Amino acid sequence: MVKDFEKKLAKYADLIVHIGLNIQPGQRLAIGGKNLSRGAPLASAPLVRKVAESAYKAGARYVNVLWDDDQLHLIRIANAPKDSLDEFPTWRTETLYEYAKNGDPIFTIFAENPDLYAGQDPDIVNRLQHTMERNLKRSTDLLMKDAYPWTLVSVPSEGWANRVFPDLPAEERMDALWDIIFKLVRCDLDDPVAAWKDHVAMLTKSSDWLNAKAFDALHYTGPGTDLTLGLPKGHVWKSAQSQVNGDGTTFMPNLPTEEVFSMPDNRRAEGKVRATLPLNYGGSLIEDFEVVFKDGKIVEHHAKKGEATLRGILETDEGARRLGEVALVPNSSPISQSGRLFYNTLYDENASCHIALGRAYQFSMEGGTTMSTEEFAEHGGNYSLVHIDFMIGSDTLDIDGIEADGKVTPIMRQGEWAFEA
Repeated sequence: MVKDFEKKLAKYADLIVHIGLNIQPGQRLAIGGKNLSRGAPLASAPLVRKVAESAYKAGARYVNVLWDDDQLHLIRIANAPKDSLDEFPTWRTETLYEYAKNGDPIFTIFAENPDLYAGQDPDIVNRLQHTMERNLKRSTDLLMKDAYPWTLVSVPSEGWANRVFPDLPAEERMDALWDIIFKLVRCDLDDPVAAWKDHVAMLTKSSDWLNAKAFDALHYTGPGTDLTLGLPKGHVWKSAQSQVNGDGTTFMPNLPTEEVFSMPDNRRAEGKVRATLPLNYGGSLIEDFEVVFKDGKIVEHHAKKGEATLRGILETDEGARRLGEVALVPNSSPISQSGRLFYNTLYDENASCHIALGRAYQFSMEGGTTMSTEEFAEHGGNYSLVHIDFMIGSDTLDIDGIEADGKVTPIMRQGEWAFEA
């Protein structure tokens, strides 16, 4: 049993409500999984109850919880008529859109078994993912403009714990995953809220330094990687905390978070990059993969495992072959130093520098949240139904910032910051 489990769980819930979502009196809160396209996993019930309690104490008017079970999706893939796979519970996305357009906070929980769809037809899995992404479009449009507060966290599930801790006896794996999650979200400390405020301030110093430099491009070098990414004029580096567009209310989209991030120019990516960690895409793993860019677009891709899944991602739409995010994470981040591979994008992306296939956050461009899709594209912003981070960082990665006049400034050396903010 996890020591002081109930106490730490209550701290986790308060952290989500007060730092993550920053719930304001009178707001409604929606809780689910995958941006409400699915419900909250059954394994998350203890945390969901604590979050609901904390939210009501903070003044929430109503907490709406949607539940789900991953096994039901697996049953569907195995047994449902193939001509039914484009059907989708639109009441879920209508609920999400209603909350999002009203500016109410959305709390989502990711606890997916990374091996959920092992052995299943990747074309069917990709088809289900594309159906979900199409139905999420209106709400994703609002998310990319910081129109509402949202927070994503993870809780242990049996399948996930089995993958992360295969070396432990089966009965100890869930507790081990809870223990490491509590540590990485700083709930093992006396005052996690104060600790996160200090952490945000530290990350902000790095993003401020990068914004002052206003580099024209980044050059990545490492084993299997030689990649140059152009950065558009007016790009903005962000850190852990965001603001709701229009009213300035702060929130933290990810718990934990160790990154500073911005948007690349989707027309200016040249070279090859190799992933350093596996990618869990909707319950299917893609491992040992690399992609080649020319004129901003992926023109070659290879994967030792999950090739069909990777191809399905890239075939989503035109923007899926281009980049929408660039994020920097030092190798010394607590998640990286835990020595664990999590097979969970929320955790693995905060252990490693990463880039994202697909859509760009419009708040990563000066004035971007008021731009039309066409205007944003003219400034180098990418549009797609997907936004999929994959990890490229390690203790062997070097990154240089290139200014418009060609001057080169070290940003990272061997996976660590090469500047003092």
